[in-house]
Amino acid sequence: MGSVKDLTVCAPAVKDRSGTGIFSFSDRYSVFDWGEMPDQIENKGASLCLVSAYFFERLQEKGIKTHYLGIIENGETKRLSELSGPSNSMKASLLRVIEPTVKNNEYDYSAYRLEGANFLIPLEIIYRRSLPEGSSVFKRLKEGGLKPEDLGLKDAPVPGTVLEKPFLDVSTKLEVSDRYIDWNTAKKIAGLDNQEIEDIKRITVYVSELITQETGRLGLNNEDGKIEIGFDENRRLTLVDVLGTLDECRFTFQGVPVSKEIARIYYRNTEWYRGVEEAKQRNKITWKEDFQVMPPKLPARLKELIGLLYCACANEITGREWFPNVPPLKEIVREAGEFI
Repeated sequence: MGSVKDLTVCAPAVKDRSGTGIFSFSDRYSVFDWGEMPDQIENKGASLCLVSAYFFERLQEKGIKTHYLGIIENGETKRLSELSGPSNSMKASLLRVIEPTVKNNEYDYSAYRLEGANFLIPLEIIYRRSLPEGSSVFKRLKEGGLKPEDLGLKDAPVPGTVLEKPFLDVSTKLEVSDRYIDWNTAKKIAGLDNQEIEDIKRITVYVSELITQETGRLGLNNEDGKIEIGFDENRRLTLVDVLGTLDECRFTFQGVPVSKEIARIYYRNTEWYRGVEEAKQRNKITWKEDFQVMPPKLPARLKELIGLLYCACANEITGREWFPNVPPLKEIVREAGEFI
């Protein structure tokens, strides 16, 4: 399916009916739209599966529609409370994925204006509660793609700025590199009406508040995160993919990143990263074909610490010790902070 998850299709989605499938969460990871990186993070896949299942189950209890059907253990579909141990397999309903075509070096989304239901909306919805160092917002402000007033601010922000209310951002989902767009463009390319845009924003804020509340118990600050949404057979908005995990959110603990942002920080100081950025500037669509230098591996201890972060968060967010003998989150963060 992609650089991080694999998909087994049990029943394919068709025009008027959702399918079913099993996500297998791997220990692979990706940064900067590169795809699979050279290292694997131990227990990362199972950790992501458990945390996402936890949030999906909480949302379903609140009446929010999701594609989550349960966790697979020994061939059976179960709720988290029924599992005897960690699992990296999640069963979910599937929607159609309609790929935009490329014409004259631009993406063509005209097919979406002909579709009524049962498809993935080709957008990533991002909530931003604060602006940590490394946030793409600062680059976009510098380049003129955003203005302080867009964020509800009078003056240019500095790293660490906390927003009075979440800034809801939107980007493309099915392009080679994610591209930030405004909400009018999002509405146009996905074939949405005004009410659907407002409903997507409302759901995003609700998800943001739930994740913030649950992770706040651990002392985590939910800086930003992303969700994906589709339409079911009746054109009802449905949360899809995964959410609330260390891959979908940017968490910090007393200012130290608790996510794969740690890996991003490490790679930003490499020649490989500079090569990636230069290739993207030359051509945002074909940059991967033009730049084929493999990234270096992570230092061994840093890779181990990132794995422990995933395990500790799964244990502490869900309130169950899935991974025994893992130090408390705050101890892992302390060493990781010194390392980076």
